[in-house]
Amino acid sequence: MTTNCTLGKDGPAVFPLALGCMGMSGMYGPADERESIATIHAALDRGINLIDTGDFYGMGHNEMLIGRALAGHRDGVLLSVKFGALRAPDGSWVGFDSRPAAVKNFLAHSLTRLATDHIDIYRPSRLDSSVPIEETVSAIADMVKAGYVRAVGLSEVGAETIRRAHAVYPVRDLQIEYSLISRGPEERIFPALRELGIGVTAYGVLSRGLLTASPVGAKGDFRAHMPRFCGDNRVRNQKLIETLARISAERGATPAQLAIAWVLAKDPMIVPVIGARTRKQLAESLGALEMTLTAEELTRLEEAIPTSEVAGSRYAEMQMRTLDSER
Repeated sequence: MTTNCTLGKDGPAVFPLALGCMGMSGMYGPADERESIATIHAALDRGINLIDTGDFYGMGHNEMLIGRALAGHRDGVLLSVKFGALRAPDGSWVGFDSRPAAVKNFLAHSLTRLATDHIDIYRPSRLDSSVPIEETVSAIADMVKAGYVRAVGLSEVGAETIRRAHAVYPVRDLQIEYSLISRGPEERIFPALRELGIGVTAYGVLSRGLLTASPVGAKGDFRAHMPRFCGDNRVRNQKLIETLARISAERGATPAQLAIAWVLAKDPMIVPVIGARTRKQLAESLGALEMTLTAEELTRLEEAIPTSEVAGSRYAEMQMRTLDSER
């Protein structure tokens, strides 16, 4: 029987895995809506109670999809929503806005699309360099006090920003990329979170499918523009992919299961966000919960797949420069 964990020091009980729904709205190419809803229902049936989305995924499509899927299932489900990214009708990214008025405007539309009266964790998807984090968090806190939001979250910010935000209003969790080949948060960010009692929802635990050799090429697949998937970088990273496949086969597991199990074993404060788009992918990911990795196995994995050998950054150079978590 799978035991739930606590999201942060004083947070709610959550299943050890969360379901990330971004891929159900075109970010990896076309998705089947009926299969997406069936996958959400299957996740709920297995005990997953934290669902993650962003109001800019599919320009609102993802929230409407989740709203339909959760009709009659809202009780007991925690909704985590990111906001702030601005997109044009053609899908292009045109900026970021986390001004207090924008926070409340984005929230009003999310509540409508999700067909709910509250969001459990509301967070800016990135740090807005033109708006002090204190102002953004204060606006979310106002919405908490008004009953529209249950908790404040953050995403992809560094230790200093976390401390500033937490001083204004308690932060429930930080969402950040973390995987075998993206271990940057271990140095400064995770220690700050432990000190403050803030939880972690880790996305990209499979490095967007790189660790499982997921093919890129479908129309609309945003990975076609990500450095680790492109040209010589993809060729160089193949060695790491093959190493993970070999070690996972020795354990009688899939690469996805071993990569997720590694994140789960690193720290009990971390809840991996799995981006399953189908019931088959969901079932495979849930298999990671059956694995227990020893300290020796963790060390072996990390030595066999050193981050120094990873070719390419996790985002394009321009976006990397804007990430507060990378400073």
